[in-house]
Amino acid sequence: MSATPMKASGTVSLGHVPAPPTRTAADKLYDLLVWGGILLLLAISFGPAEISKVTRLFTNSENMQTFSTRLVNPDFSEWRLYVRQMWLTVQVAIWGTCLAVIMAIPFGFMCASNVAPSWLVWPMRRLMDFLRSVNELVLGLIFIVAVGLGPLAGVLAIALHTAGVLAKLFSEAVESIDSRPVEGVRATGAAKLHEIMWGVLPQVAPLWTSYALYRFESNSRSATVLGLIGAGGIGAKLMESMNSFQYEQTAAIGIIIVVAVTLIDMLSQAMRSRLL
Repeated sequence: MSATPMKASGTVSLGHVPAPPTRTAADKLYDLLVWGGILLLLAISFGPAEISKVTRLFTNSENMQTFSTRLVNPDFSEWRLYVRQMWLTVQVAIWGTCLAVIMAIPFGFMCASNVAPSWLVWPMRRLMDFLRSVNELVLGLIFIVAVGLGPLAGVLAIALHTAGVLAKLFSEAVESIDSRPVEGVRATGAAKLHEIMWGVLPQVAPLWTSYALYRFESNSRSATVLGLIGAGGIGAKLMESMNSFQYEQTAAIGIIIVVAVTLIDMLSQAMRSRLL
């Protein structure tokens, strides 16, 4: 006796192919406005961004040829100095990231709408917006005025900017947690702090760790740039070699920076795979 598929009320037979989803006219209009707006912005920005001058890369190439020729002959005669300065740059990134994480943990909870009261969430989010919007270079210049030239200005600049970035990421992780573990802790009569420690932190700790490691990688590059304004590290030597047209030394410094950032990325991946 052959079995035939039965079609019950409200169900679809096995041989029936559902129709492809259709999009409403409102959805199509929304997409048209979005992509049309992007194209319009590109067209408006074409002149102010001087995109038409891109041909100068090929028509006035004599200087670039000379520059490139000298770059392929790096001078490592002062490699010990470059390595010491690169290590100082990494130390600035380490301390800046560490201080940022310490600040971002309480700030992240204060910005999370499912943990903090609404009267606290809005002003804290605006404060974090402000910290994120001010570039490390601007903060570095401010701290150079406050504490003088040197690595401390770079540490403080990275710490404040990164705290604003991590606080936003941390708060979004807190807002996306599963509420059931928190409710279970609350059902035992635990205080609010215990709910956070035993219901929230175990859920967000892996994601927070990943965010912090990523920002450390980014801050290693930012610390290099901060050296250009006198905030310590190898950036100062990079600017000095560029200004004195010692492009062979510039190439050597660039290679050391690339190697250091690559090693940091490999270490970060190893730590992430170990911890997560």
